[in-house]
Amino acid sequence: PMAAGVGAFTWATFPAMPTQRVYCSAVHRDGQLFVLGGCGGGGRALGAAEMLDLPAQRWTALPPLPTPRAGAAALALGKQILVVGGVDAVQSPLASVEVYHVDEGKWEKKAALAQPSMGISAVQRDGAIYALGGMGADTSPQALVRVYEPAKDHWQPLPSMPTPCYGASAFLQGNKIFVLGRWGRQGKLPVTAFEAFDLETRSWTRYPSVPSRRAFAACAMADGVVFSLGGLQQPGPHNFYSRPHFVNTVEMFDPSQGVWSKPSRTVRMREKRADFVAGCLGGRVVAVGGLGNQSFPLDSVEAFSLSQKKWEPLPPMPTGRCSCSSCPAPSLLFIIGGVAQGPSGAVEALCLREAP
Repeated sequence: PMAAGVGAFTWATFPAMPTQRVYCSAVHRDGQLFVLGGCGGGGRALGAAEMLDLPAQRWTALPPLPTPRAGAAALALGKQILVVGGVDAVQSPLASVEVYHVDEGKWEKKAALAQPSMGISAVQRDGAIYALGGMGADTSPQALVRVYEPAKDHWQPLPSMPTPCYGASAFLQGNKIFVLGRWGRQGKLPVTAFEAFDLETRSWTRYPSVPSRRAFAACAMADGVVFSLGGLQQPGPHNFYSRPHFVNTVEMFDPSQGVWSKPSRTVRMREKRADFVAGCLGGRVVAVGGLGNQSFPLDSVEAFSLSQKKWEPLPPMPTGRCSCSSCPAPSLLFIIGGVAQGPSGAVEALCLREAP
């Protein structure tokens, strides 16, 4: 399939969220965008739950989360929105799991995780939710993998990840969940492990590690190829840089070939950036906003075509920010909240124009 031309991309600006926030959880379902929890200006976890009706361009306040939380995993399952883990108002990891019933407009407590956990990565397949990794109350990363079946309201343990981690990117491709781009070990170091869980054999495979170790990198998957982008590179022992520096590194892994491409100058991003949103839209990998060498967050956006192997500029994001939440939807990528001067209420979406 041909990637969309750069002229097909445009920004849609929605009314600002009633509650400005960062580290919120967002779910798109059936023309509605749900934004749940997060942190406000004081850094405390919020219970605020709000829903944007996209056709009407109007926000509705929902009943608040029974447990205020930030950095939770959230997914839509039919007419329910499941919120898992995160941290509470005193920054402690949560085991609690809550479901919002869209039709009834109310929350219900569900079976809790066996251990409190923040920074869980979650994917769903065939009506089941897979929750991978996280960080526990003792601040050490977890290797836990658990599956939730709503009909049973039960979390069942699965074989643990070879490398404990939290805040990972997880991508479902065929029968495999690929996991990379994450934090681990005490002291919150970036981890280069790259692993996949096979849902049929229920076993883990280790792949070659991500070639360079970067904090706040972003990951995406397009056409079955995994991308690890940008971030903050820590100085190596023989490096004249005395402090971490922003990079525009692009590393690609093609599972069919089983190797990482050697990073080449020609495929580097146009902008050095960290703590940005990466996604896939119109057959391209897109990189949105983040932090760079300026003193304020970036508004620049760029897109990479696998066939042309090059980055091209896209229209800038209306509100430059970093630490955003993102949420894919058909032909849209929502960029939600984050940090501009302080916590942001901005909700903007990178869109593909309909072909004429």
